[in-house]
Amino acid sequence: MGADGGSIPKRCELVKQKKNPEKVDKAVKNAHKWRNCQLSGEKLKKPIVACKLGRLFNKEEIINAKIDKALGKNATTAHIKSLSDVKELKLTDSTTYDANAAEKGDVYIDYNDSPFVCPITGINMNGVYNFVVNWQCGCVFSEKAMAEIKGDLCHGCNGPLDKVNIIQLNPEGEVLKEYEERVAAEAAAKKAKKAAAKAENGETSTSSASTSKPSTSSKTSEKKKKTEKAPKRKAEYSIQDDPNVSKAVKSMFTSSEEAKNQPKAHWVTHNPLYF
Repeated sequence: MGADGGSIPKRCELVKQKKNPEKVDKAVKNAHKWRNCQLSGEKLKKPIVACKLGRLFNKEEIINAKIDKALGKNATTAHIKSLSDVKELKLTDSTTYDANAAEKGDVYIDYNDSPFVCPITGINMNGVYNFVVNWQCGCVFSEKAMAEIKGDLCHGCNGPLDKVNIIQLNPEGEVLKEYEERVAAEAAAKKAKKAAAKAENGETSTSSASTSKPSTSSKTSEKKKKTEKAPKRKAEYSIQDDPNVSKAVKSMFTSSEEAKNQPKAHWVTHNPLYF
């Protein structure tokens, strides 16, 4: 045991040294990436889709995340805005893979085995060899098949094959960085195009509104003209100048001569405190 007087402990037994990080077998690491959905972590099951970065997902998980508006919250799917940003894959099933085999501790598990294979060469899609997808049609095959059979036809459906539309599945290093830059450039171009279209629609609506409605200055000038053309008010009317009114009636008003020469106030405006 040590430290009880019976033995002398060594330094390596008393001082804890930094442990090296545990190394994960490359086959096990690749198996998780090629067999499981990178959004939910569950096993891949058809229909399976790939994004423009080459990541594999269950289509059902992408649809559910789109409905829940959770695509932008996950760094793995932040670049996916709609189903047009993913492609459903046409995969070739392996005849030797047993999907129902239980993973037990006392049973050997061959992680190099894969549920899907290349339709041309028959090699497993497990990360040992690079696999690609033709984005135009969704067919999946190995880069080895492309190198062995050169041409302009797809190796899966004999459709058109353009290297621009070829995307490597589960890329790493420089290839992944190149795909990320391409996706970012496409997103920026879409955003600029949308902003330009919005600005153009705004200018069109403004010009149409200005042509349909008269200007404020023209309205002001019209009001000014109407004000100038308004008829002048007539001179004030005086009952004393009316020939149709009798003198008796005229004398009742303060504007009459008798009222003006009267020594006391008129009876209408008579002040009782006058006397």
